[in-house]
Amino acid sequence: MGTNGSGYRQEYSLVVLAAGSYTCLMFVWFSLPAFLSAIIADLDLSSTQAGILAGAVPLTYIPLALFSGLAVDRVGPGRSLAVGVLIYGIAQFVRSSAAGFPSLLAATLLLGVGATAITFGLPKLVGVLFPPEATGRPSAIYLIGASAGSALVFAVGRPVLGPWLGGWRPLFFWSGVVAVGYGLCWLLVTWRVDIDGRMADTDSFSLESIVDDLRLVLSHRELRLVVVIGTMYLLLHHGLQGWLPTVLESRGLSPGIAGQATSLLIGAYVVGVLVVPALADRFTARRLALMGCGSVAFLGVAGMILGEVGIGVAVGIVFAGFGIGGVSPLVRAIPPALEGIGARLTGTAVGFIFAVGEIGGFFGPMLIGVFHDVTGSFVPGLLMLSAGALVVVLAGTMLRYETR
Repeated sequence: MGTNGSGYRQEYSLVVLAAGSYTCLMFVWFSLPAFLSAIIADLDLSSTQAGILAGAVPLTYIPLALFSGLAVDRVGPGRSLAVGVLIYGIAQFVRSSAAGFPSLLAATLLLGVGATAITFGLPKLVGVLFPPEATGRPSAIYLIGASAGSALVFAVGRPVLGPWLGGWRPLFFWSGVVAVGYGLCWLLVTWRVDIDGRMADTDSFSLESIVDDLRLVLSHRELRLVVVIGTMYLLLHHGLQGWLPTVLESRGLSPGIAGQATSLLIGAYVVGVLVVPALADRFTARRLALMGCGSVAFLGVAGMILGEVGIGVAVGIVFAGFGIGGVSPLVRAIPPALEGIGARLTGTAVGFIFAVGEIGGFFGPMLIGVFHDVTGSFVPGLLMLSAGALVVVLAGTMLRYETR
């Protein structure tokens, strides 16, 4: 491999291609929130059931994430990504024919199993292809790929493709077809290029090896603080993306306009992904960046609470998206640079973050639904999200981050 940016052409090409796994995943994952109001009406769901469905994929991460990260560190990112895409593509097929809440929940949980391989496989891929000092830009590439999938399903999938195909069921079916096709193509690429053969070392699946890695990761003070930040990030991210279209529809917006307004959240998220880590690294100010992003996200959610529809809510959506987007790459970028973690344990460390963090990812959308059932209002759920943003600020002040 090369030693500078111009010498990594093949590596960048592989990351760009691999980012498609995140694009497909986010389109498939958030196709349910995008069509949530239609699915609620079609399957006669309560708000609590809808909230559980919106948080079902994060729920899957809680028991599986740590072990999925361990497996990715040992199997390699190439095969892990291929298996993950095929699993969530098949799950999307099954969701298209769900007859009620139980079958839709089971298929969504299966989708979550495949999603774990993508979440941990991509940071591992970057760690395998690039040296530690050159991982920032390729990490931003796959996060942009993820945001593209979310934006497409809200801006195009809901208002354009859904009506054209005939509803949420055909869209779920054909997006599953695309995902499986992509997964087979990626499997061929990873076999031809031998991505997994590039790993510098491969740990065994022995109990002693696994226990040693777990002990090191679970006892790391700075990593535990990143876990707290990651939990609040996922609470905010999944809570807003899972319910924002429905919240806006409840305020009188049409489904199409509500979906496009949610794409504004994702657009601001992308800007945060691009701008914040670059500035944080340039000025060596990741702690300050985390605190600032938490504060901006708090102001954004507050704006959504105080406004109804119009410019105030739009500004709040932009603030919230930018703040959440800024936190996202920092949560992923800090673990590989921590003393004692490094590239070797990137998958396990990020798995730890998401294993705990997705508790927030599940309870965020679920509790918004529960609060709405109890009070008839979305305000209590939004207040919960604003509190999560303040926790990011507090944890950032406690983080003593030093690069290796």
